[in-house]
Amino acid sequence: MAEIVWANPALDQLEEIAEYIALDKPEASSRLVNEIFSTVERLERFPDSGHLPSELPNSIYRELYVKPCRIFYRREGSTVFIVHVMREEQQLRQFLLDVELDS
Repeated sequence: MAEIVWANPALDQLEEIAEYIALDKPEASSRLVNEIFSTVERLERFPDSGHLPSELPNSIYRELYVKPCRIFYRREGSTVFIVHVMREEQQLRQFLLDVELDS
């Protein structure tokens, strides 16, 4: 089984999205966060189950969708690093994925 490691920036991004949604719909925000963590948890057993981002077809990154979010990760051996969370309507920029995992 793979180990899941969340980069701090990805957790911060998820928190920002959840806080924004919670302004109008606190229950929906809570459901979204739970669904994202549940979906990411599946990577422990199926670390390659995400698909390649259309913007980065030849990259080391994969992504999961949990509407309205995209969750980007990369696998290194038996570790899966969650590196970026964004709203699906935002433009993906390569530099956003180049995060320091120790931060």
